[in-house]
Amino acid sequence: MKRLVLAEKPSVARDLSKILGADQKHKNYYEGKDHVVTWALGHLLTLKMPEDLKNEWQTWQMETLPMIPKYIGTKPLPKTKAQLKAIANLAKRKDISEAIIATDAGREGELVARWILEYIRFNKPVKRLWISSQTNKAIKEGFAALKPAKAYDDLYYSALARAKADWLIGLNVTRALTVKYQDNLSAGRVQTPTLALVAKQEEKISKFIPQKYFTLSLEVAGQRATRVQKDPYALKERQAVDELVKKLSSQNGKVEQITAKDKTIPAPLPYDLTELQRVANEKYGYSAKKTLSLVQSLYEVHKIVSYPRTDSKYLSNDLKVTLKDRLHAIAGLFPEAKQYAVKGAKVVQNKAFNDAKVTDHHALIPTEQLPQYNKLNSDEHRIYTLIAERFVGLFAAPHKERQEKIVFVFGKEHFKLTQTKVIEAGWKKKETPEKSVAKFSEGMQISPRFTVKEALTTPPKPLNEGSLLAQMECYSLGTPATRAEIIEKLVKSELMERTNNSLRVTKKGQQLLELVNEELVSPQLTEKWERQLEQIAKGNYDSKKFLREIETDTKRLVREVKNSQQKYQDFSLTKKKCPKCGAFLKEKKVRDGKLLVCTSESCDYKRRAEAKVSNHRCPVCHKKMLIVSGKNGDYFRCKYDGTTEKLTGGKKKNKKMTKHEERRLLKKINQDDEPQESALAQALKAALGDNNV
Repeated sequence: MKRLVLAEKPSVARDLSKILGADQKHKNYYEGKDHVVTWALGHLLTLKMPEDLKNEWQTWQMETLPMIPKYIGTKPLPKTKAQLKAIANLAKRKDISEAIIATDAGREGELVARWILEYIRFNKPVKRLWISSQTNKAIKEGFAALKPAKAYDDLYYSALARAKADWLIGLNVTRALTVKYQDNLSAGRVQTPTLALVAKQEEKISKFIPQKYFTLSLEVAGQRATRVQKDPYALKERQAVDELVKKLSSQNGKVEQITAKDKTIPAPLPYDLTELQRVANEKYGYSAKKTLSLVQSLYEVHKIVSYPRTDSKYLSNDLKVTLKDRLHAIAGLFPEAKQYAVKGAKVVQNKAFNDAKVTDHHALIPTEQLPQYNKLNSDEHRIYTLIAERFVGLFAAPHKERQEKIVFVFGKEHFKLTQTKVIEAGWKKKETPEKSVAKFSEGMQISPRFTVKEALTTPPKPLNEGSLLAQMECYSLGTPATRAEIIEKLVKSELMERTNNSLRVTKKGQQLLELVNEELVSPQLTEKWERQLEQIAKGNYDSKKFLREIETDTKRLVREVKNSQQKYQDFSLTKKKCPKCGAFLKEKKVRDGKLLVCTSESCDYKRRAEAKVSNHRCPVCHKKMLIVSGKNGDYFRCKYDGTTEKLTGGKKKNKKMTKHEERRLLKKINQDDEPQESALAQALKAALGDNNV
């Protein structure tokens, strides 16, 4: 008898099959003596849509809202039906004795597998593989410690409750807003409060009024001591500052007090996914989605980091036996790692090891596998270095420094200077430059050298992806696995946009926040829901009760949209009319610019709203030409000298022959038909009476 292993992706299935000895490759699976290894393609199924459940829900109309089905159920995704059918056929084989869930060890991975097994009505025993890295060693140990799938039922109930809650809130509120205001207005229990966080920061910036103030500092021993004052903006008038300086400059001051304090700073804990995304955004400008993609590649393809979608910064104590191997793996990047390994891999930052604070997965750390740096691209190398640097810091001595505070007194005014001297650089060795420290003694006379500077109060900074992720984490909006996706969805639905490295709410997004209930805008309600989902995963809260509460909230939120008297303006609507049906056109953002699309549901007309720069060169000035939409279709136009060309002509001119076309042409040339005779040969043949001469 054989065991059916269900991985989440083909690449993972391939790696599992090598370890399990399933070396017979088939189109949809690998097979060996004891195992058949197949795969999903991410989700193969999704919750049924309203139109799948009731005929009256096929049409978007206010009368059918809210939609509260007794049972939703799942349906196959169109593009992956073939793989789902293949899994079903494998499951029905008589030589399959049980299934092993080997999808990602997390809430979403659990949902992927359970939906598949339920849909194909798998009725044999099911076990769960739970691993935090994709190395051969981790996989072998995981298969040696399989648990019954039932042990993870609560995790599945939590994932299912989250999916149904998003269905109920998202689809109902989105339909209600879209029908009422005749525009595609997407709302949801996580994305809407996330959008509100960006809007709140923008409101602070817009209400900010800059104010002029002055700073007064004392120049001493090449350093600057600041005036001691409760309000840093207290000095507002130049005349008053000048009078104060004149008064203080009439006499010498003295060192009134010196206090010294030794400070020990332990190394930071390893990364969880959200902090890694924040740091990568701050240092390299990476989006949350890009960082997740890079660390996922390091985990799945290169197998050199542990499970990425973690919300824990702590490690379990059973990992201590693996520390030496992990240190040896990163010694190429950090030579000190080899020294730590030789000395027994003694952890200095013991706070990092805490079984009670490890959730589904421990913090992000390097695996024991030696990286092949030549196979990493520059972005992957950067992310791996960040993760490895945090890990190696756990073995380094703490950073120790002495902070010396010196207080200078001039009459009744006090000035403070803080000097820091490094005692031991420890884990901060690379970032601690040597600084000269001046020597002072109490009672020492100080010359009155003052500097006055004019300044303006600065507004709060707009949120970028890093600071938004921090706030999402603070309010428990989404999970480490879903936060990047939420940000992308807000941008794609044109409720939020990226400007340089900042985020801002669009006019459409600003209106949406005014149209929905304040509770859905506030992060507190979603934070409560997320806490309840966590409790469901731990077996401490009833998922049915949670969904009953979600249904009640859905009814209330839809009712408030129906009764709302708010007005809405579609800023994407233009005054241009569709040449096919006469309806107004609206602007729609796409990857390479903007389109003008018809607002009529029955019309498919669209054209470019702005010219697109092509790679086609102008025959006159040789600069890149624009693709312009005209009455007779698209054409090339040079914005420098006005030269125009037909689009088809330009394309054919530069078009390369495909491999398929090349083979077809060669076949035609080399075919066995008799070659065409020339006119002269035909004439000679006729003159000779067609004798075979």
